[in-house]
Amino acid sequence: MQAHEIDYQIFGEEMQYVEIELDQHEAVVAESGNFMMMEDGVKMDTIFGDGSNQNKGILGNLFSAGKRLLTGESLFMTVFSNLAPQRRKVSFASPYPGKIIPLDLSLYQGQFICQKDAFLCAAKGVSIGIEFSKKLGRGLFGGEGFIMQKLEGDGMAFIHAGGTLAKKELAAGEILRIDTGCLVGFTRGVHYDIEFVGGIKNSIFGGEGLFYATLQGPGTVYIQSLPFSRLADRIIAHAPKAGGKSTGEGSVLGGIGRLMDGDNY
Repeated sequence: MQAHEIDYQIFGEEMQYVEIELDQHEAVVAESGNFMMMEDGVKMDTIFGDGSNQNKGILGNLFSAGKRLLTGESLFMTVFSNLAPQRRKVSFASPYPGKIIPLDLSLYQGQFICQKDAFLCAAKGVSIGIEFSKKLGRGLFGGEGFIMQKLEGDGMAFIHAGGTLAKKELAAGEILRIDTGCLVGFTRGVHYDIEFVGGIKNSIFGGEGLFYATLQGPGTVYIQSLPFSRLADRIIAHAPKAGGKSTGEGSVLGGIGRLMDGDNY
């Protein structure tokens, strides 16, 4: 195997974290800000790119980092290596309520496509690259833009989905339509495109957007019930105005207080 072989355990329900157990000289790479804790003997280093092309010299590292820059991520990633002779553990936490999905890329023909901010961590040797959309409509209206993340290799990778997770196994030719923001990722062989909702009433008054994401099998698709963008919009919509006071969300006094303050939510 090219990627390091790692063991793991996922803890928690709504706010999960993954604990990865490393043998001596094994390592895991992660996005900045996902680190939670590590045992003595684990060394943290910042690397250029994802570390999958280090044997290809400077050009390999530049190519790997350049791909990450296109996805809007940092040029650098963090690698955690076990330098101790005994097994050591390092943990990474979910960025918001949801589920951590473990992916054995060797079971998915060595490739998985996911939304840009879904990646959490992976065994060193897994390539975190980009997947370009070749269709203008999908790039403009697909919810994920022209670029998604592509995880390649034969090791373990971990991604995060918001809310409750749904896993759908699509047969050849089977089509699934979902909200564009609810798509987490899919395996090789799944055809991803967008479809206009149709109908004047649906388009203007439906409140669900103008487009579906359509996924056609064969393959596996992961769907999230709570995209982070939807969660952020709800929080912003219900946040007190600048200088305002919170008087209670569901109470009678809260409603009276908002009326007296002249706030019309």
